[in-house]
Parts: sequence; C-alpha cells; structure tokens
Amino acid sequence: MSTTIEGVYHNGKIELSETPSDVCEGTRVIVTFLLSGSIDLRERGIDEAQAANLRARLASFAEDWESPEMSVYDNYDEEKAKLQTR
Repeated sequence: MSTTIEGVYHNGKIELSETPSDVCEGTRVIVTFLLSGSIDLRERGIDEAQAANLRARLASFAEDWESPEMSVYDNYDEEKAKLQTR
C-alpha cells in the first residue's frame, strides 16, 4: 500500500504539505521530482472524462507496481548484470 503526499524540496530536505497519519517513522520513501507546472492533458488530446477513465483502469496496477518486489526494476540493467555474474 502507498500513501501520496505533496511536498516541496528546500535546502536538501523535503517539506511535506501534511503529516501522514498512517505511516510509521522511518518508513522508506521514493521521491519523484516534478517539473514545474503540470501536464496539460487537453494539449495531449485527453479530456477530463478520459483522464478519469484511464486513472480508474490503471488503479488496479498501483498496488502491484508499488510493492517492494518491484524495486528490482528501479535499476533493471544493474540488477540484470548482477544475475548474469552469478
């Protein structure tokens, strides 16, 4: 299970917009830096209804994709090379 909270990077630290209520101290995180501004879906031919439909269809993948076992794909080439040297 994952929890998503927006934050801002300042002086080498991430400042969260809210304190998570269901996350234990010391929990590992993955930080994704977003480019300033948002993605204009309309510019890409996607309206609000299509975006909602796509989000709903992809939601079933979120739990699997964010599971700890999937971290092997974070550095796929490196992990594959380790397997080949065994």
